[in-house]
Amino acid sequence: MEWMIAVSFGEIFLKGKNRNIFYKQAINNIKRNIREIKHGKIYTESSKLYIEADRQDFEKLKENILKVFGISYLAYVLKTNKDLDSIYEATKEVVENSYADNKYTFKVESRRTDKTFKLKSPELSAKIGGFMLRDFPNLRVDVHNPDFKLYIDVKENVYVYADRFEGLGGLPIGSSGKGLLLLSGGIDSPVAGFMVAKRGMKIDCLHFHSYPFTSKRALQKAIDLGEILSAYTGKMTIYSINLADIYKAINQNCDRRETTILSRRFMMRIANKIAENKEYQALITGESLGQVASQTIESISVINDSSERPILRPLVAMDKKDIIDISYKIGSYEKSIEPYDDCCSIFAPDSPLTKPKLKYIKMSEENLDIEKLENEAIEKMEIIEISWQNY
Repeated sequence: MEWMIAVSFGEIFLKGKNRNIFYKQAINNIKRNIREIKHGKIYTESSKLYIEADRQDFEKLKENILKVFGISYLAYVLKTNKDLDSIYEATKEVVENSYADNKYTFKVESRRTDKTFKLKSPELSAKIGGFMLRDFPNLRVDVHNPDFKLYIDVKENVYVYADRFEGLGGLPIGSSGKGLLLLSGGIDSPVAGFMVAKRGMKIDCLHFHSYPFTSKRALQKAIDLGEILSAYTGKMTIYSINLADIYKAINQNCDRRETTILSRRFMMRIANKIAENKEYQALITGESLGQVASQTIESISVINDSSERPILRPLVAMDKKDIIDISYKIGSYEKSIEPYDDCCSIFAPDSPLTKPKLKYIKMSEENLDIEKLENEAIEKMEIIEISWQNY
């Protein structure tokens, strides 16, 4: 008998003829996440991935594997031979490992992929359940609401386990194109990036700052958030653009109440130019409907007009509390609330427009040399490369 880690994939197996593309991508992402942790052979058997390793390394392996999108669950399994005695010996060890000391209810669930095995799944479950009742007086059967389930997978080998650790679900990174996340440094945008990445999109980040009006620590904060995200997404690029000259031009030539909308349109146009050059298929923002002045439906409509590429807004219908809960889960919350102003808050007007009209915004933009301002900002762009971080 041998303990090992089993990984089960979820939505990937609902895919059609291109299922293998998703499957291979998920396995490659797992291998990336555990390359620095000691482990043995990695192999597949009947749609599950099995990883041989010392039990002392299981916890660290689990932590890194469960940051990969596309995983339904992970389990510590005991591999054994395909005969009834060996299966029950494995069962006893699994139960003694976690459930031998107190009173518990249980249910046995068997799945027989190898149809040459002499016992059908219900028969195997009944026999193993009977042995457990005989040898563990603290246990009793409850098929409707058990304290734990004992799983037996009969394949080329037999794998026995009890506890499952839930994965992130979704689709493997790299299976749904490339997107450019507008990373502000607040709570929302890292969560937006995480949620789109969960659907399989490879993401890089674009951060706008207004140094010297904002501190260099605000840029470092954005880089730190990118590193936190990279634990889930793999290596990424952060493009850093200084908007100070653009904000100064807006303040000198336009109605101050329009600053937020005008600057957002600049951001989208600049993001589109970078996306065109670097082949990103969509932009991603952390906007949530009605949360601030630039996120009313009127403002969103005016901002959309400035982008040739689709703008993905995964948080658009979420409450702030739900967004914060996810930021805690992915480890970005504490960094997001560090008190460094971003360029949006520094230049935000006291009474911003909440229902802007596109024709009036375009009239204001006629007072600005838009092409010159955008190109100068892009020429001064900094590029930061972030390798995969093990958080």
